Amino acid sequence: MTLDDLRVFVAVCEAENLSAVARDLSRSQSAVSQHVKRLERETGLVLLERRPRGVVPTRAGRILYRAAAEGIAGLGAALSALDDLRRGTSGTVRISTGATTVRHFMSAGVAAFRERHPDVTLEFQTAGSSRRCLEAVQAHEADLAWVTVGRTVRGVEQRPSTTLPWALAVRVDDPLARRALLRLTDLTGIRHIRLPADSTSREHLESHLAGHGVRLESTTSVADWDTALLLAELGLGHAILPSLPGRRHGPGSVVRLIPLPDLPPLTAGWAARRWDALSPLALEFADTVVASLR
Repeated sequence: MTLDDLRVFVAVCEAENLSAVARDLSRSQSAVSQHVKRLERETGLVLLERRPRGVVPTRAGRILYRAAAEGIAGLGAALSALDDLRRGTSGTVRISTGATTVRHFMSAGVAAFRERHPDVTLEFQTAGSSRRCLEAVQAHEADLAWVTVGRTVRGVEQRPSTTLPWALAVRVDDPLARRALLRLTDLTGIRHIRLPADSTSREHLESHLAGHGVRLESTTSVADWDTALLLAELGLGHAILPSLPGRRHGPGSVVRLIPLPDLPPLTAGWAARRWDALSPLALEFADTVVASLR
């Protein structure tokens, strides 16, 4: 069993066609078949099921495909990092983030890191939820991901970095704006602006509200925290949001953030496949962002 055998097998599973892989790799179909047959001999199992219009992996084939695809992706990332070291180039740090993460959590850290490393390539990949950010790390598509800590993904380590208390965002002319703080029972009857459907923050919020017997009706939902805040500023509803770093609403603001001490704070932080396998640049970037939050 060679690395080339596994690479060809992964390509066949993804294309589901031997001849297509042969064309892509500039090899004969017979040569591609030999790689698969060698793996089948060594495993003692049938790995591909022939169909009239191609092939699909068997149950055993799917097991081998998942392991091989993950291993090859990780090896590719490692070889790229080693090549950077060999050639003395500055390297790349790939970061998966939510839609508003850079603005609220990373702006100062990114500026400080860039000042020290002007030639490093920073690749920011926007994902719609912490789950998708974690999946990007799991699939070797990102080195780091900034996530709401709580959702477990196999093969990904998470490091809590900061806590985010909850608050209710209301316009200053709303009767609730005069309150110093709110209990969860005070939220009954608000025009609730729902958080993103697949977000860890929404799961956290709804779980704790249900635990206190509070059920909120809503006719409005948003894709990110900033949009929820904007709608609250426009007087179109009430937004229950984490109190994010860098978000200030002092004198002259049309919105107030009223603390909700009954809700346990959210925890946010970094995720990586293995911290001890990150490049020195990725580790420094993660540490710089956390230091800037303090």
